[in-house]
Amino acid sequence: MLFRRYFSDLASLFFAQTCAGCDTPLVYGEELICTSCWYHLPHTQAHENVQNKGARQLWGRVPIEAVASYWYFRDASRVKRIIHHLKYRGRPEIGTAIGVRYGLVLADTPPFNCADIIVPVPLHPKKLRARGYNQSVFFAKGLARSMGLPIAENTIVRRRATESQTHKNRYERYENMLAAFEAKDAFTIAEKHVLLVDDVLTTGATLGACASALLENGATRLSAVTIAKTL
Repeated sequence: MLFRRYFSDLASLFFAQTCAGCDTPLVYGEELICTSCWYHLPHTQAHENVQNKGARQLWGRVPIEAVASYWYFRDASRVKRIIHHLKYRGRPEIGTAIGVRYGLVLADTPPFNCADIIVPVPLHPKKLRARGYNQSVFFAKGLARSMGLPIAENTIVRRRATESQTHKNRYERYENMLAAFEAKDAFTIAEKHVLLVDDVLTTGATLGACASALLENGATRLSAVTIAKTL
C-alpha cells in the first residue's frame, strides 16, 4: 500500500492532474475536484427550502413538488469551470462524482427521498452524437448510486432540436421549449414519483417542458434536481 501511494505521488509529479474547479494539482486521495472546492463552492441549500427561487420559477407552469440545485452558477466561477469540463471537455465522470455527493444529501431529504425513479433530461440525437454522451445521464448515475434508485434513461426524447438557450430571455426560452419533448414507455413512469435531473437550471423552461411530458404520460408525482442554479 505504501509503495502504491509512493508510486502514485511520484507519477503525479510528472503527470499532475488538476482540479476541474480551481486548476490546482490534486493530491493523494483527491479525484476530479479538490477538497477545498468540494467544501467551499457556493452551495444553495435549496433542498431545505421548498419555496426556493428555483421552485418558484416553476410555480404556475407545472405541479412539481420540489426543486433543488447543488451549487450556484456564476460567470467566471469555479462552478462554471466544472460545468464546462463536464459538458465540453469530455469529462462525464465529473457529473457522476457530483451526483454521488448530492445524492447522499437528498437520500435524507423529503420529498426527494420518496422518489421511485430517476429520469435525466435528454439531448437531441444530433447533439448527443457530437458530444458523445449526455451529461445529465452521468449526473443521474451518481444520484442513483447514493439514493438506491433506478434510472429510466430513454423515457423522455427530444421531438425536435431546439435553438441554443444561451442568449434568450425568459419568455424566449419558454417558447423555444414548447412541444420539444415527448415521453416514451409510459409504463416505466406510470403511478411513480419521478426525480427529473438536469445540469443547470436557468429559467426552468427545460425542466417545465420535460415535467409536463412526464405528467401527461402517467407520472403522479414529480421532483427535480440540477447540478447548478444560475443567479
